[in-house]
Amino acid sequence: MSGRLMLLAFALGLTSVLSAEAPAKSWPQFRGTPALTGVSASPVPSTLKVLWTYEASDAIESSAAIADGTVYVTTASGELLALNLQKGAVRWTYKVELGFGESSPAVADGRVFVGDLNGVFHAVDALTGKPIWTFKTKSEIKSSPVVVGDVVLIGSYDGTLYGLTAADGRQRWAVPTDNYVHGTPAVRDGVAYFGGCDEIFRAVRVSDGKVLFEAPIGAYTGASVALGDGVAYFGTFDNEVLALDLSSRTFLWRYKHPEREFPFYSSAALAQGTVVVGGRDKMVHAIDARTGRANWTYMTRARVESSPAVAGNRVYVGSGDGRFYVLDLATGAKLWEYDLAGPVSASPAVADGRIVIGSQDGLLVCFAGA
Repeated sequence: MSGRLMLLAFALGLTSVLSAEAPAKSWPQFRGTPALTGVSASPVPSTLKVLWTYEASDAIESSAAIADGTVYVTTASGELLALNLQKGAVRWTYKVELGFGESSPAVADGRVFVGDLNGVFHAVDALTGKPIWTFKTKSEIKSSPVVVGDVVLIGSYDGTLYGLTAADGRQRWAVPTDNYVHGTPAVRDGVAYFGGCDEIFRAVRVSDGKVLFEAPIGAYTGASVALGDGVAYFGTFDNEVLALDLSSRTFLWRYKHPEREFPFYSSAALAQGTVVVGGRDKMVHAIDARTGRANWTYMTRARVESSPAVAGNRVYVGSGDGRFYVLDLATGAKLWEYDLAGPVSASPAVADGRIVIGSQDGLLVCFAGA
């Protein structure tokens, strides 16, 4: 290989690695990037303290988005909030009729996108909180949006994955399934991948909604997919974490804890060759992405439905026991914990050296360096 080709290969490889991480200054969507790896490029201080807290009007089940120094988060009572990242002051509030569930905001091109429990998908001005457009599906929305160029993807409990024009909300295409679309689609190279509640894994071309392939999973899944190099990682309600080769459409491995068989509802993080995922068995599991063998497990005091985030060599995750945990990625050793005093099913957002997470008691906490 010539020196020029080697340099090009290195550059392409570096681009691939970087695209799997959320930028250091922002966490613009659920899991940080369209590949849904849950990894941030932000350096996070080794010692944390509470920078600020905000008492919301109701439970926070969604994960925050962070962009341009602003935190965007929803509440069960139907508020989409924009808060200053540095101080926690509310910049604006956008209200919906029925409420928000697990759909987490996504921010792109000056717009905030999110779905509500009335089946309405919203595009809101990120600066002012004023509505731009809405799109009505036929059932509640718990999936989180992903923006790819001028297309925004959203799944609905009406059993459909929609592709909408981000600028005006016009429907470009719709892919029907045989059950709820709960998980958020992961996107790489113009293709969206998601496992459905109908036990089918699908690959859909973002540009026109063409279904490129369908593969049976053999189990119901509510988790979103984390994309590695040609492999999709996700948990199921059949108590397994799966690694699906996207080329052969065969499973490279199936992970199941040898003693505690409980569903995996949490969406996996993929960092440094390790799949990190929470289980309803109260544990955080770290699995070798190549072999499917457990590297370690960490036991909390309740279900772990929060999806882990990774920055550097640390794992950040919440638990139904009301605590926010910091674990060592290599060993699973607990480095720190903080008691939010209410169950935590939301996932952490990491940006600009800060971590934001909410609880089902409506407490939003921002951590920063001590």
